[in-house]
Amino acid sequence: MWTRPKRLKRQTGRYARVDGIPYTLPINSRESPALMAAFTIDASKAAALMPGNEVHPLRLWGNKGVLLVTVIDYRDTDIGPYIEFSVAIACTHGPKPARPLWPLLFQKHHGLGQYVVDLPVSTEVSVKGGKGIWGMPKHQANLDFHISGQTVSSQYDKDGKLALRIEIDRPGKAWLPLRASGANYCQFRGMLMKSLIHFRGKFALRLGRKASAHLTLGDHPRVQPLKTLGIASQPFFTGFLPSASGELDDHFECWFLSYPALPAGPQEGLESVAELGLSQHWLTPPSAGGRQQSPLPPLSQELT
Repeated sequence: MWTRPKRLKRQTGRYARVDGIPYTLPINSRESPALMAAFTIDASKAAALMPGNEVHPLRLWGNKGVLLVTVIDYRDTDIGPYIEFSVAIACTHGPKPARPLWPLLFQKHHGLGQYVVDLPVSTEVSVKGGKGIWGMPKHQANLDFHISGQTVSSQYDKDGKLALRIEIDRPGKAWLPLRASGANYCQFRGMLMKSLIHFRGKFALRLGRKASAHLTLGDHPRVQPLKTLGIASQPFFTGFLPSASGELDDHFECWFLSYPALPAGPQEGLESVAELGLSQHWLTPPSAGGRQQSPLPPLSQELT
């Protein structure tokens, strides 16, 4: 569903500086390849990873939820190039879980989106903006993105350990025009934060048994909760956009997360981003074959 607000069009030609980060409005990206894969999971166990009481796993049928892995190789943005590796659970937002499949028909009514479990990125400035402004669980990690004639893959390492690797078989020619909007729900500062992204491009996809991918979970502590979800060995959906464009909405919403008893502290807060700089430097790619760092700014270069 494409629901780009007219307000974003009116922002064209204007500028902003937020938390020291300069932006040309609207906040957009261009010529960015992206891979996607969706796997069924145990929805009840997925619910245990979600905070508060108003975000719930989307159920396809019975107890089957959805794990979404999306990797975008952002090549042209206001804050420089970087890779973003999203691991999320398809979800709804409201006082109670929705009926299976119903939110796919009535998306706005059920607040359809994805709850982002983990979101490593290549650069410090992406962490500072994504977490500090929109509350996304970004952190800098070793990432790559590799396109071959047969596959598209990305690997995520952290602290010298494999965290996660995804490889999909290329789903044919990208022919389907795609214009869509999506909602991200994230936990930060004791709040549930919702942000919107609007994207477009030509899309290639495979569904059901034709979808093929290999997901590898490593030993890093950040991904251990994913091993409780009963992730299916094969996806039911894969997709590839060779060159996508998108806009991150500067409007976002947030709500206090509530619990039956006072949550234990301390919680991650603004101190985790306050001292970050604006560096566009990438960490070393985790494996050979990914896009190299040669076009990127040196460690000392920051946005001004």
